[in-house]
Amino acid sequence: MHSILVENYMDGNPHAISDKATVRDAIHLFMKENIPGAPVVNEEKLLVGFISEQDCIKEMLNDAFYCEESPAVTAVMSTEVKTLDPDDSILAVAEAMAKAPPKNYPVVKSGKLIGLLSRKHILKALVETNEDCYIHH
Repeated sequence: MHSILVENYMDGNPHAISDKATVRDAIHLFMKENIPGAPVVNEEKLLVGFISEQDCIKEMLNDAFYCEESPAVTAVMSTEVKTLDPDDSILAVAEAMAKAPPKNYPVVKSGKLIGLLSRKHILKALVETNEDCYIHH
């Protein structure tokens, strides 16, 4: 099972948001694509952070209270992001994810965002592997 790799199940075309975007832009992306968060990348597609719906809710409450303009995503995003390598084992990631957040892991190669692995991707890999076990027994 350790041979099941992240690159085989990740979303190879993840919805990322520019580090020049505003929190309001991020919210529109989340609503349009029905996603709970997104990696934040710079012009070179290097991963610089991750912004979630929760980050945006906190900020929008503040904006509504003070009637302020929407800040840049870089003001509210998480900069300490757990990332994966495309060659990482799905089993190892599943074990880590079962114990603690995050729900999504950006997949990077040489610092550049190349994919996103979510709980759904991991469940798909585990279900397919489990089905293979039944076929071979």
